[in-house]
Amino acid sequence: MELAEQTMIKDIIATSLDQSMTYEAYRTLVQELVENQSTTGHEKTEALVNYTMLNDRRMKRWDKTVKLSDEFKSKIESYDKPVTWLVITESWCGDAAHIMPVINKVAELNDTIDLRVVLRDDNDALMNEFLTNGGKAIPKLIMIDNSTEEVVNTFGPRPSIAAKMVNDYKAEHGKLTPEFKEDLQRWYNKDKGQSTVEDLVDLLV
Repeated sequence: MELAEQTMIKDIIATSLDQSMTYEAYRTLVQELVENQSTTGHEKTEALVNYTMLNDRRMKRWDKTVKLSDEFKSKIESYDKPVTWLVITESWCGDAAHIMPVINKVAELNDTIDLRVVLRDDNDALMNEFLTNGGKAIPKLIMIDNSTEEVVNTFGPRPSIAAKMVNDYKAEHGKLTPEFKEDLQRWYNKDKGQSTVEDLVDLLV
């Protein structure tokens, strides 16, 4: 990557970090949106409002129930390089509702991980630098080395196992059906965040 491009990406990240929020502020925002029958993002359709309501319930559940094994905790707690996890999301995103609480649980275990949250539609320049197969898929975690301001890794929009499920289904059927999306929700519920934890721990190795 050319120096000019690196500098541009650093500037875009810095701008997004300036308007980022904590996970706690994000959760408060989502709860307020539910109370006001609204949603994040530039579109305010009834469907997206309903997804935000559903996702708030999902996040409340995962905030309380996500568990990490002693092995994972040990690996996370031993990481000693100050980093920022900048996560791009929206309240209506179904994958994000299952993943955001897990990201937060991991970040809470280590003071060297600074978790910050931004909304996709408000950070178009940032999103365009971290597309997935050309699409603005979320949630997307950007891992930044605090000392160099370099991007050292990314995660998302799904844990690797779920990403393979989606890619395989698309390859066979051409698109994701409502039935598959229900199957994916069941997978998230059965997995209990463990695949996400495993992928996040791999970022810290």
